[in-house]
Amino acid sequence: MKLLTLNMHKGFSALNRRFILHELREAIRASQADVVFLQEVLGDHREHSTRYEEWPDGSQYEFLADTIWSSFAYGKNAVYPEGHHGNALLSKYPILRHANHDVSTRKAERRGLLHAVIHPPEEPRPMHLVCVHLGLTGGQRREQIRLLCELLARETDPEDPVIVAGDFNDWRQQAHDPLAAGAGLREVFIEAYGRAARTFPVRRPLLKLDRVYLRNLQVEQAEVLSGHPWRDLSDHAALSWHVHSHASRRN
Repeated sequence: MKLLTLNMHKGFSALNRRFILHELREAIRASQADVVFLQEVLGDHREHSTRYEEWPDGSQYEFLADTIWSSFAYGKNAVYPEGHHGNALLSKYPILRHANHDVSTRKAERRGLLHAVIHPPEEPRPMHLVCVHLGLTGGQRREQIRLLCELLARETDPEDPVIVAGDFNDWRQQAHDPLAAGAGLREVFIEAYGRAARTFPVRRPLLKLDRVYLRNLQVEQAEVLSGHPWRDLSDHAALSWHVHSHASRRN
């Protein structure tokens, strides 16, 4: 199974210079990902929809999913007079159920954990997906990581495969240990290369903000997508990875 995560910057290039949603859709399609984790997705924006001629008729996540990803889920987090944005999941496998869990710690900075369950036919157990975009301060992130661990303890079986991916804003790399201790999660790039991936800013990545954590899954390949065309599609680099479960490999 191939997966991809990206903070898509609401469909605009770095510094909001260009509206690039159509180019972004082509890049995500070309990646051939089975499941896509997206952050900063606009569900609606009344001003942008009248300002930009190529603005889609519906939501950004429906436009991106189109005919490629038959299932999608959206978690509305930030709501303002012009519209709203949040996290989204696109899946080639049916999404059996999903819910957005509010983990906001400040009224002015709304955050959520978008949790979805799929069951790929080759996997013996259902797979849990959590798309995250954590807060800007260390205190916020510590509380949100605690709530993420509680969510996984409540909603998953210890044997279920789990993927947690997104923008952790964790530039001090303080999430690894509590996620390992509290939820048994391993970071993909640390496991593959010994260190987390540099993803921000995309043209000269210095900060390790975007992450992928797994449980009961094996990493086959992991890659930072910061070259053409990705460097022109967001202020974050995208991450791509392949996984399989231990059980499916044995079968």
